[in-house]
Amino acid sequence: MTVTGVAPPSAGRRQWWALVVLALPTFMAAMDITALFLALPHISADLHTSNTQELWITDVYGFLIAGFLVTMGTLGDRVGRRRVLLVGATAFGILSVVAAYSTSPEMLIVVRALLGIAGATIMPSTLAFIMTMFQNPKQMSAAIGVWATSMLAGIAIGPAIGGLLLGAFWWGSVFLVAVPVMAVLLIAGPKLLPDIKNPMAGKLDLLSVLLSLLTILPVIYGLKETVSHGWSPVPVVVFVLGLACGVAFVMRQRRLENPLLDLSLFAIRTVSGGLVLGLLFAMIQGGMGLLITQFLQIVGGYSALETALWLLIPSGVMIVGIQLTTPISQKVRPGVILMTGLVIASIGMFLLTQVEVVGGTTMLIIGSSIIYLGGSPIGVLVNQVVMGAAPPERMGSAASLQSTGGELGVALGIATMGTIATGFYTNSLTLPDDVPAEAADGARESIASAAAEAGQQPPEVAGDILTAAQSAFTTALNSTAAICTLAFLALAVLAYATIRHIPALAPPPAPPTDDTAADADEKADAST
Repeated sequence: MTVTGVAPPSAGRRQWWALVVLALPTFMAAMDITALFLALPHISADLHTSNTQELWITDVYGFLIAGFLVTMGTLGDRVGRRRVLLVGATAFGILSVVAAYSTSPEMLIVVRALLGIAGATIMPSTLAFIMTMFQNPKQMSAAIGVWATSMLAGIAIGPAIGGLLLGAFWWGSVFLVAVPVMAVLLIAGPKLLPDIKNPMAGKLDLLSVLLSLLTILPVIYGLKETVSHGWSPVPVVVFVLGLACGVAFVMRQRRLENPLLDLSLFAIRTVSGGLVLGLLFAMIQGGMGLLITQFLQIVGGYSALETALWLLIPSGVMIVGIQLTTPISQKVRPGVILMTGLVIASIGMFLLTQVEVVGGTTMLIIGSSIIYLGGSPIGVLVNQVVMGAAPPERMGSAASLQSTGGELGVALGIATMGTIATGFYTNSLTLPDDVPAEAADGARESIASAAAEAGQQPPEVAGDILTAAQSAFTTALNSTAAICTLAFLALAVLAYATIRHIPALAPPPAPPTDDTAADADEKADAST
């Protein structure tokens, strides 16, 4: 017999403090995707990385997070969410120390991959805790909004934090900053977080896990190698094999009773539209974020600290935009807000097509700030729209898909847009005849490699290399921004077409008062 008319229990002070503890590692795991943007030139100079190695160092973390998110979610259901989260946090802290003291590009790539697997324990576990601790729909919506904001803020502010650290320490400090955050989780987590298990959890399908990884990594490898070195048989074959594994993955999910990825959710227009919107926006944000930081450092000539200070401007604008989103969404439909925001973001992206080598910083920061202002509603509203449209019994799967889309989007953006920009850069680079052949080959790898090569040449040759590389990279930035401008306009149409029917959102609940907090804590503890 089903009891109706009984209000779900409200969360108390303990649950809201637990949300703060969960938001910190979520912020850190997301920040780790983009914090390396400013550290790349330093890593390249110290470890002598190639352009391909730089891209793998940056994006293998995001790919492994995306590839293992659903897997770790299923594992948490079977052995306990708290155990998986705390073990993952321990591994994340230890691996961060190892990454900070890496001695070769290969070592750093491997450690970043392992960090991605450890980071994959954080996203699904935090969402599962939120959905368990906040059973009141309004409180759950507010808590998911906090979680989404922490993830979006981590991705956006990561480069600025990385730059501030690099202004005072060596590049390894970008990794070490995760250690105290994970320590807070390990100390407070056992006291604040309930131990969640799902006795009805399905069996983990290892073949699906393998097929998902064999889809993502080969496709990206084939794309990178083809753009960087031209057409050759091996990358093409690897790319095709990756696509074949993707088809096999989809077919297997359709046959399984308990699939690794619930593809039936894509039949819900709002869910599919929101997921695609979040994925593609994350791609653009991740890819352009890398190019913007490289422009400021190598073309603009700013130090890591100065670059971080410049990046605080668009990051601050994004925070303001997030704060404005909630009150506006209570009066205006989410579809209208998202469409308007994406049109605004496209204006900012168009300004990036006008950036020039000399004096381009002002235009770059104005354009970036407008992009962040227009895109700030996406992290807040898309999560709430997707979770609200998913059936209650499939909210966990929707949350996993949303997390996977965001993480995979940033990693894909760094890989695909970084590769496309590299193609524009290589094709636009024209070096004088007096540049030695070996230095010219290095300069064609990437603008970071060009800067490193220039540092080893006589002043007149170094100037020629830097001038040519800066001009070519600016052309690459302009061309990539033009593609992204059109992409933003297409996303604006998608947002309106798929989400316009969703009504304005309900106001978030007021936080518990001193008179009700103790009672709410007792009820929430009993329910979890």
